[in-house]
Amino acid sequence: MEDLLELLAEPYDSKRPVVCFDEKPVQLLSDVRAPRLPRPGQTAQRDYEYRREGTANIFMAVEPLAGWRQVDVTAQRTKLDFANQMKQLVNLHYPEAECIRVIMDNLNTHVPASLYAAYAPAEALRLVKRLEFHYTPKHASWLNPAEIEIGVLSGQCLDRRMGEMQRLTAETRAWQRERNQHGVKIHWRFTTEDARHKLEHLYSEPLCKT
Repeated sequence: MEDLLELLAEPYDSKRPVVCFDEKPVQLLSDVRAPRLPRPGQTAQRDYEYRREGTANIFMAVEPLAGWRQVDVTAQRTKLDFANQMKQLVNLHYPEAECIRVIMDNLNTHVPASLYAAYAPAEALRLVKRLEFHYTPKHASWLNPAEIEIGVLSGQCLDRRMGEMQRLTAETRAWQRERNQHGVKIHWRFTTEDARHKLEHLYSEPLCKT
């Protein structure tokens, strides 16, 4: 835990960016009946009944101090999909970075072995050497600022029915573009000292008290 908090407290470093990564399953839903368009002084009306159109996955990568995020919609979240996300960070988003420090949870696909499953050994090694993984503790995924960004995405973009991956992709890209244009940053305020004071029960040894 303190490893993550110290990492999030570091000043911005373009050569060693801290990127927070997470994913979210999304249910694709369409309307059985077309919603009624709003009239002057009224809101649109939508029938409670809907049709299930399958599921999709959203990958979120966000650099809190740079005000940058990338949202990708995929059909699933396998180790190959994860490997592709990491390759994009290295090749596309941070080609000049010496080391990309990635904060994420302990999902079983979030391991260097996923890159070896996706790419030839030499390519996987090249990517792994550019990445440094930092994991949130069990039951403490809230320590990942990417969860905050996914929460904002859910409230501002995913609060409506979308029955096709194409529309989900278009909506999330529009949301991402606006957030990036405004350079919206995440100011992380929970510090190591806060953790030692408020989460003492999570430490393996009790803190000394005077």
